[in-house]
Amino acid sequence: MKQRIGVYICHCGGNISDYVDVEELSHMFHKEDGVVVSKDVMFACADSNQKAMVEDIQKYNLDAIVVASCSPKLHLHTFRAVAGRAGLNPNNYVQVNIREQCSWPHSDRPREATVKAAGLIRAGINRVAYSEALDSIEIEVKKAAMVIGAGISGMKAAIDLARSGNEVYLVEKDYFVGGHITQQEKLFMTGQSGKEIVKRLYDEIKTYRNITVFTGATVEKVTGSLGSFNIEIKVKPRHINGKMDKQTVNRAMDDCRIYVDDPFNLGLAKRKAIYKNYPEALPDVPVVDMEALRDHPDFLEKYKAVINPNEQEETIALLAGSVLVTTGFDHYEPKEGEFGYKHIPNVITLPQLNRLMELSPEKLVYNGKEIKSVAYIYCVGNRQKKGENKYCSRHCCTSTIYTALQLKEKYGQIRNYHLYRDIRTYGKQEILYDRASKQGDLFFKYDEKELPTVEMNGNAITLKVKDYLTNKKEMEITPDLVVLVTGMVARSDAPHISELFKIPIGNDKFFNEIHPKLKPVETVIKGVYIGGTCQGPKNVSESVQSSLAGASKITALLKSGTVMGDPVVARIDADACTWCGKCAEVCDYTAIRETVTEAGKHIAGVNRGVCTGCGICAPVCPVNAIEVAKYTDHEIEAMIDGFAADVEIRTEEASAVTEEQEDFVAAHMKEYPQTWKDILATIDAEKRTIPEVAGALKMAPEMVTWHLMTMNKYGVVSPAGTNDKEEYYYYKMK
Repeated sequence: MKQRIGVYICHCGGNISDYVDVEELSHMFHKEDGVVVSKDVMFACADSNQKAMVEDIQKYNLDAIVVASCSPKLHLHTFRAVAGRAGLNPNNYVQVNIREQCSWPHSDRPREATVKAAGLIRAGINRVAYSEALDSIEIEVKKAAMVIGAGISGMKAAIDLARSGNEVYLVEKDYFVGGHITQQEKLFMTGQSGKEIVKRLYDEIKTYRNITVFTGATVEKVTGSLGSFNIEIKVKPRHINGKMDKQTVNRAMDDCRIYVDDPFNLGLAKRKAIYKNYPEALPDVPVVDMEALRDHPDFLEKYKAVINPNEQEETIALLAGSVLVTTGFDHYEPKEGEFGYKHIPNVITLPQLNRLMELSPEKLVYNGKEIKSVAYIYCVGNRQKKGENKYCSRHCCTSTIYTALQLKEKYGQIRNYHLYRDIRTYGKQEILYDRASKQGDLFFKYDEKELPTVEMNGNAITLKVKDYLTNKKEMEITPDLVVLVTGMVARSDAPHISELFKIPIGNDKFFNEIHPKLKPVETVIKGVYIGGTCQGPKNVSESVQSSLAGASKITALLKSGTVMGDPVVARIDADACTWCGKCAEVCDYTAIRETVTEAGKHIAGVNRGVCTGCGICAPVCPVNAIEVAKYTDHEIEAMIDGFAADVEIRTEEASAVTEEQEDFVAAHMKEYPQTWKDILATIDAEKRTIPEVAGALKMAPEMVTWHLMTMNKYGVVSPAGTNDKEEYYYYKMK
């Protein structure tokens, strides 16, 4: 057990000390067994206090420390680094959260908040007394990365990884790279074609010899862990003889007269049985639809030198040190009959309209009729209070308005009607909304409780909507085309990828990162990162930024050849274990397997590179042969005993707020920052204004303003009227 423990209790600038009596707690724990140092400090995370903690550890020969402050999510690594700099093992440190768990939730009952904080701190002291000096796990990593998904996000990430010297495997499920962006004729804000961007990126990829592109490929099996993922991919055949010259292959494509539905054009056109998604699609190798050609033996015989019907799927095993998943999204498919979809002619989705525009170079024609007016119904399949997709896809409003602008630019006088719930053209995209309004587009606001109705009236479509902008007046529109503005949904193969890599899926069915702000591209699996729209709706710029963030994380991970893993992993008591397999059954990360000791005994073995220390294996062990480092039975039981112990608070000397006191009182901080001390010194004898304090201290007035506002917030100073001209407030000590 640790016998020389240091305890540091943070005021957090008043966030804690306004409601928790930190001074009383610091006095209380001076008397605790094994506690050598007990201090209350204004900002535990401040550089000055970190230096003081290092000095205390070295001066008093501390063998463990406890910091009672804010959430460990914010400063766990901060204080581990403090311990490391002082020569103390970082795992002999425990952080206790008395801000989010005491002062903030119990601000209305400060005495009870103080009692609870005392219990938590004592639990932390008891736990750290049993802590072990654990060493990080050193893991060798292969300097190779796999990027799954060759949309624009995946391609940009692959280039960034290759530029940093990594071997890169770019795996794409489709036969051609680019993803949804290749279905866009023009992109906001540059006006570039999606195909142009994809071609430029693909040409750049081909300049890197350390990037290998696999198209028509799916991930089938994943084993291993951080630094050494063994991944099997299955590559589908193209049934094209790769030795044939391009002219002969093109001749076969031109001569083919067998047509099938075209998924790339969303059912608006047919494609040949020998095809490319579009003429410039990359890689520049067509694909043969063998199912469509099997009933045409004459054609197969004629081009037997080009077509290889016996080509088989190929399984390739790859080794990667890390993985970046950029698998993208699917468009929401409206239910049959939803706003007349598939029941009423001339009701299509926004992605279909974008394809229709590219397929209609001169006039916008659908079902043999030229389109003169278009009505857009927003939020189809998104923001549903009772449906599955309660989230907003964010990009839909911008995409719709940009498409409406393109329609008028390309085809002239087309009338646009926008039926929306809310317009969310955020940032610079707001200029599109302004431009659409000025060009004469009409906007009608509806509510989810009163949805627009689409009906067929003879040969014409009748669209009715209660417009909330005109006090729910019912408007009737007869557009030539109704466009359902559909949002993004998670890909249909997301559960498969999730199962292979153990990536959590959220309620929205997209992949979940650890934390949207602190760890926005990391997953709970070490070495597996996510980027782009596979983790939620984003526009092109946001998708690329997130995938590049994942690429930079991987580069930092792989550059040294080894990584240091967290030592908080499961441990097996070989004497007690009899291998029943229950721990392996419940492990979500396949970190436990059966092993055989030198004595021939079958026991459980833990892959420390894979184990996340979640602890789910420990409670299912019938013989209690498993424990998790830093969460041993001794530590947990000691924490329970510490929290359950009686706490006595000296109320007559307490400096925290009590229920009987006023709602706003001084923070009673023991240690003010030096700047605050200087300001207090200038107003000690008389009240002063901000300009007067700034002049006396020779500080910038805006800095004095900031400090005085903060001091006022925490009750250190208070306003004392205004000067004679009523230009400035006077301030005095509270």
